[in-house]
Amino acid sequence: MAVLCLADVAGGAVALDATAKAVSASAKLGDVTLLVCGAPGYEAAKIDGVAKVLVADDAAYAHGLAENLADLIVSLAGGYSHITAAATTTGKNVLPRVAALLDVMVLTDVTSVVDADTFQRPVYAGNAIQTVRSKDEKKVITFRTSTFEAAGSGGSAAVEAASGAGDTGLSAFVEDKVAESDRPELTSAKIVVSGGRGVGSEESFAIIEALADKLGAAVGASRAAVDSGFAPNDWQVGQTGKVVAPELYIACGISGAIQHLAGMKDSKVIVAINKDEEAPIFQVADFGLVADLFDAVPEMTEKL
Repeated sequence: MAVLCLADVAGGAVALDATAKAVSASAKLGDVTLLVCGAPGYEAAKIDGVAKVLVADDAAYAHGLAENLADLIVSLAGGYSHITAAATTTGKNVLPRVAALLDVMVLTDVTSVVDADTFQRPVYAGNAIQTVRSKDEKKVITFRTSTFEAAGSGGSAAVEAASGAGDTGLSAFVEDKVAESDRPELTSAKIVVSGGRGVGSEESFAIIEALADKLGAAVGASRAAVDSGFAPNDWQVGQTGKVVAPELYIACGISGAIQHLAGMKDSKVIVAINKDEEAPIFQVADFGLVADLFDAVPEMTEKL
């Protein structure tokens, strides 16, 4: 079997962490051809498990417009049994359109490959695992990258040009508004420090950021903190935010609502700081500290 995997591209370069994890998952299904749109393909060619890299450098694909990418993938789909991508913003935007054009179902947020037709994915905010068997001739799949190890970087795949119909005219790129940050990207960070409603205000979030900067970590937030205006939307971790699985997750002033746990409970080590000893977050924490975060977090930062 052959797999066409869409590389994750950001800022004109391949997002290697998400792409390598998607390749790792896709390799369980067959030989992987990696499709790179709007970026050079030489870095992607080094990912272990990639048999071939197709590079589409037409200007129509430079900004990741979903309609154009979906049209290109469908035009290339003939020789592939599976079409895959990481369950990132790009993958979730493009692959449902591909599935609709091919008139097949889309399997989203897959966390385990049972066999070529059978997959597992979380449902009910991660409280149950659904096993899905698809009889479609072509399977369209997005993989939740937090559950797969990234493929290595010792490969040397051949790089070829790919072409499609170009601009469909259904959408147009206007501009990018990118928030500059020296911190690691939230979904790929090895350490994440998150704040919740207990932080109290946008100004108080500075103590969360100070601890994160000391650890070289990304900053996260619960939905309650985001909805209260304490933190920007792209920091949100949870069922309706980003799913993370870092080596270390530090939750400060987060009660542990089921929707938040769905986004971080796969973290290797979870540390919870909360003054409410009955907070649900302590049920999943490896280390719990019942304390006022306004005392504990600055002290931890100082000692570090």
